[in-house]
Amino acid sequence: MLALIEAKGFQFKVKPGDRIIVPFLNKKEGNEVEFPVLLLKDEEGQVRVGTPYVEDAKVKARVLRNFKGPKVLVFKFKRRKRYSVLRGHRQMFTEIEVEGLGSQ
Repeated sequence: MLALIEAKGFQFKVKPGDRIIVPFLNKKEGNEVEFPVLLLKDEEGQVRVGTPYVEDAKVKARVLRNFKGPKVLVFKFKRRKRYSVLRGHRQMFTEIEVEGLGSQ
């Protein structure tokens, strides 16, 4: 079983038991998450491709943790103008574990 899901504008290839990192979902740890937007679903060799999405299909997952990614430094500088700015940013992510592929 294999599925291609869409989460926050990103596409992920998943199967039951996979642990993936997706953009922050604003769910507490231990909660269930459903992804009703499937682009492709493969069940024992029977492939269903969505146009644009596969109907009557969803993926269930459980939130394992929410965490911050690595720090990204943004440095702006203009020569001869005495202008320099250093800013940092840390993106939030959610780690999920796929529990199963099902139908609605």
